Amino acid sequence: MPLPPPTPRGSGPRDLQRALLKRLSALGPAGKRLAYRLRTLYVQARRQARRVTYGPGRLARSGWDDLVDWLGTTAVSENAILLVFAVLIGIGAALGIVGFYKLIDFSDWLFVTLPGREVEALRNPIYRPVLTAAGFIAAAAIMRRFAPGEEGLNVPDLKRRVAQDGGHMPVKPLAARSLASAVTLGAGGSVGSEGPAAVLGGGIGSWLSRTFRFSRDRTRLLVSAGTAAGISAAFNAPLAGAFFALEELLGGLQVAAFPTVVVSSVTAAVVSQSVFGVHPAFPIPALHPSRSWFELLALPPLLGIACGLVTVLFVRTYFAVGKSARAWNVAPLVRAGIGGTAVGLLVWLSGGLLLGKGHMVVPAELFDGTAWWIILGLLFAKIVATSLTLGTGGSGGLFAPTLYVGAATGSALAGLIAWLVPSISITPAAWAFVGMGAVVGASTGAPITAVLLVFELTDDYALMPPLLLVTGLAVVIAKRFEQDDLYSGWLRRRGIVLKRDSEREVLAKLTVRDACDMAPLVVREHERVDAVLSRVAFSGQPMFPVADANGVLAGILPVGALARASRERDALPLLIVADLAESIPAVTLDTPLDDVLRRMGARDLAALPVVDGPNGRLMGLITRAHLTRVVERAVLIDRPVTTAEHPVPAPHEAPLDLPSGVGMAIGPLGGTTPSDRP
Repeated sequence: MPLPPPTPRGSGPRDLQRALLKRLSALGPAGKRLAYRLRTLYVQARRQARRVTYGPGRLARSGWDDLVDWLGTTAVSENAILLVFAVLIGIGAALGIVGFYKLIDFSDWLFVTLPGREVEALRNPIYRPVLTAAGFIAAAAIMRRFAPGEEGLNVPDLKRRVAQDGGHMPVKPLAARSLASAVTLGAGGSVGSEGPAAVLGGGIGSWLSRTFRFSRDRTRLLVSAGTAAGISAAFNAPLAGAFFALEELLGGLQVAAFPTVVVSSVTAAVVSQSVFGVHPAFPIPALHPSRSWFELLALPPLLGIACGLVTVLFVRTYFAVGKSARAWNVAPLVRAGIGGTAVGLLVWLSGGLLLGKGHMVVPAELFDGTAWWIILGLLFAKIVATSLTLGTGGSGGLFAPTLYVGAATGSALAGLIAWLVPSISITPAAWAFVGMGAVVGASTGAPITAVLLVFELTDDYALMPPLLLVTGLAVVIAKRFEQDDLYSGWLRRRGIVLKRDSEREVLAKLTVRDACDMAPLVVREHERVDAVLSRVAFSGQPMFPVADANGVLAGILPVGALARASRERDALPLLIVADLAESIPAVTLDTPLDDVLRRMGARDLAALPVVDGPNGRLMGLITRAHLTRVVERAVLIDRPVTTAEHPVPAPHEAPLDLPSGVGMAIGPLGGTTPSDRP
């Protein structure tokens, strides 16, 4: 059948319209008016069509923009906003974890239960490697299809995003990673659900914060709150969740972030308990202080050393296996199949003891009564299985495997000693959970979280003294022989080093220009004291710079001197500022802040005046509160601080307004704002 002839150039609808209007315009004034009228009607019709087609979406976006703008202009305090969103994030994270666990159950049904029910031969456990391999291939295919090239969205990557990307987490790759983790876990991968739970909670915080167009600093905080909620909901451990976010993501136990993180963590725990119940995750025999001297004095140091060495073995094996797997000259899905087969084979050989029941993949009953040499073999098998799972394309967390390895270390060592010295009464199960906290703390770099986590999981205060000792020793031993933990090693091998400066390092990098109040309340040396009292009565400054008629610094007027003078009612009308002024060393705009702190400390001063250099012209005031705010923003909130980010006007551009004495400028990272003063 012959093809239709091509449409002649210039015969499209727009060209026909132009030709028609051109012919009408050639008919004279009446034709031009008619052409104009027709064109107007055409444009109006197109506009109405666009309004009908795109109007609802644009209307919704406009309404949302109005709501966000309104929230940004309300007089609600920052703490109130953060606490409200902390509750929302806690609820959302807990519900997300419940849904994630349902996905794990569905994956287990799809890859294990259903094939065994439909195909009789697959009921034999020997086929477990085949089913696990199928799950690994499916997990790798999900990531390749929906998040190609994405190897992060785990806990160390979450730390990087909080520190460097303002907490931004893409939704689609995060959903793909969560689904891949559920598939890996359901198919029998040697990973944990708690890492994906933490990342999922952080992703909910990131999405909610970006939806309301919050700042980067607020987004970081809400991502940390979501991470705390994820850990809390997964472990039913609100304290451990909160301290994990503070210790790992924010890098310190800062007071400013504590309320938001804790509220989100507790909210998630309440929602999680309503679904899973309120009970310890690992009920174990109590470790009574009345046991033998060896168990209380000699075993903790031995276990601390053993846990540190096992942590070193775990870290090195994990990264070595991952490196070797990436070097295989095979397709990614083939690599995942090989890894799944190997992991399934290890699980089959262990009789299923490498995996637990349900979502907590740590079989607590295993470590009470099992021979120490069997547990030791399971320890090494767990390290290899976890390394193969994550190194060959599976997805999941490292928290549960480290719990398993730590419990196996404690139980194996206690069982070995009980076998060697039968006269010593030892409870291997109790020491299993002491070892659990030690390996978690050493392998993740979060010892405080590890101690609190084991305490909340076991609900046994008697574990705390040996747990603290063993965890501390394990951290020291692990750092002595291996520079990386499981999280920092993942980042360092990708060229990322998250180093948080200490308070002193921050102060050494910045100068007075970055923190001082460039318009403090200033008094003149010849002013009457009674007049000054009425002017400075409600000021929050700890002292007041004194300037002469030329604006040169003449000293400072302490608040204490004004208070003493106010009591001398008879002499008060005769006093001038010069009578009460004191001499004090000054600093310049280029003085490093650590030097300012040393000068304040040497004379126990609350503030120092700032001058422009040799001329001694007064430029501003720097207080201890300014230094504190610099440290809070640079260290606690983890915001990069540079002088270029907040430039301060040069002296000739913004001279101090001495006659007015009203502060209105802001130091770049500290200082005071007009709202700070009545």
